[in-house]
Amino acid sequence: MTAVIRTATAADDPDLAALWRRCFDAPQIVGLHALDPDRHRHTFVAQNAAGDGIDAVVVYVPRLIRDAHGTPRRVGGIGSVATRPEARGQGLVRRLLEAAEHTMRAEQCDWSLLFTGTPGVYRGSGWQEFASTYTEGTLAPPPAAGEFRIREATARDAAEVAALHHAYNADRPLSSVRAPEDWAVRVPAWYGPLDRSLVAEAPGSGALVGWTVAQYEGECVEVREFAGAPGSLGGLFAAVGERGRAAGLDRARVRLPDDPEVRAALPALLVDARQVTEHVGMARPLHTRADAVRATVTAPGAVHWYGDCF
Repeated sequence: MTAVIRTATAADDPDLAALWRRCFDAPQIVGLHALDPDRHRHTFVAQNAAGDGIDAVVVYVPRLIRDAHGTPRRVGGIGSVATRPEARGQGLVRRLLEAAEHTMRAEQCDWSLLFTGTPGVYRGSGWQEFASTYTEGTLAPPPAAGEFRIREATARDAAEVAALHHAYNADRPLSSVRAPEDWAVRVPAWYGPLDRSLVAEAPGSGALVGWTVAQYEGECVEVREFAGAPGSLGGLFAAVGERGRAAGLDRARVRLPDDPEVRAALPALLVDARQVTEHVGMARPLHTRADAVRATVTAPGAVHWYGDCF
């Protein structure tokens, strides 16, 4: 007997949560899954042959993602892929991806997107890798004070931060259009509470002109997102470096677009900066031509922010 491929039901929720807990150290997955009101129809499971459990799962997350011209398109994000160790090697994920593809096509997704450290699992099902870059180096010495006041964000800043993000990414290829529920659940799930990010205030008015998020764990500081006026980035970088040194770190990694204004601000955070290329993103055309998808994922300034992970 082989596993039965089907869509999930509410009765599967406990088994799904248990499978994700077993396979990932990511307790936020259950909360992110609940964001989609059609989540059960978008969740594909392999029920084991005995009919008493879930061997594997693939989730399709519908998202609005901007194309190479900045136009929002319906994209099928693939995430929360998990297989019980005892059930691996049976081709279950391949079968689940096929089921997800049929639904994504039926729901008029232009293409599909996923991020993975194991691309070989997905190549045979039609997803192809694309390159992205980040910059890393040694933390720079503290620079002289800048013109912007840098402080931790607060809950009162939420609306201004969302507006900065929308304006900064209005035409940015590969960026997601964030809905209020994303700011309420998805962004905190990946970045933590808003007060873990930094904002830059304009002199005199106190208006927010910049926002950034960094992680101060592991072997180095990691800058994960920025939005706002490019002139504020140097001051934000300097504050990130200060907090990194206070956490006992001496290196940083910057996951921002390779734009001229980002490169110009990097000396406020890094010395001996070097660019690193990785291949963790994968895309699959559905209703859009392959060359149009490739144009989006390779466009100058294209970025899919970590806070929009599926």
